[in-house]
Amino acid sequence: MKTLNCIIIDDEPLARKGLETYCNDISFLNVVGVCKNALRANEILHEQTVDLIFLDINMPIVSGLDWLKSLPTSPMVIMTTAYPQYALESFSYEVIDYLVKPISFDRFLQAVNKAYRLTKTTEDEAVFFVKRDKSLKKIKLDQVLFVEAMQNYVKIVTTTETIITHTTLKQLRDKLPNEFFVQTHKSYLVSKAQVSEILGNQILIGAHTIPISVRLKKEVLQQILNS
Repeated sequence: MKTLNCIIIDDEPLARKGLETYCNDISFLNVVGVCKNALRANEILHEQTVDLIFLDINMPIVSGLDWLKSLPTSPMVIMTTAYPQYALESFSYEVIDYLVKPISFDRFLQAVNKAYRLTKTTEDEAVFFVKRDKSLKKIKLDQVLFVEAMQNYVKIVTTTETIITHTTLKQLRDKLPNEFFVQTHKSYLVSKAQVSEILGNQILIGAHTIPISVRLKKEVLQQILNS
């Protein structure tokens, strides 16, 4: 069974404790952080892989929704709040559920089961999701040709379209399976299966030419030849 790493963000100690207790009763949830504000959660997102966030709205320093808006990419999010009036706005940011306090265990279980099903669907179909405007775009792994960094954005070139999303190459690379992709340059990530030819310090993928950095060349060749 896949384990979902999750963090709890809530400024109320009793709410944090209650959610942590619920999580500990679910075999596929692993709590990797319990935070009283979103700033600490930011640190955790940079330190390790997080699959699911339980996020309160009304918090000091920065509200849950404002923090969510600021993220270039985010794990799955379940809102946990005493304010039902923010539900419509929350769902515009693709949260997967909205739990109003006090939260019963049955309602909590329904929400996390939904998160688990979404994760399994992604694995079974070999797809991943990226933010595009205010929606989540599903991309099939076997259709990706390469990814190019563009400052705070990346360009994902597939067999059918080009998608621009607000994230970094590192953040996207951490989401993608190593067995399918290799980083050839500080600005490029390529699909091993799509490589048609290697010429010196360049990779050819269809009509596209991708550079290979001198520093990474040995590792890139090993990964492509052994894939």
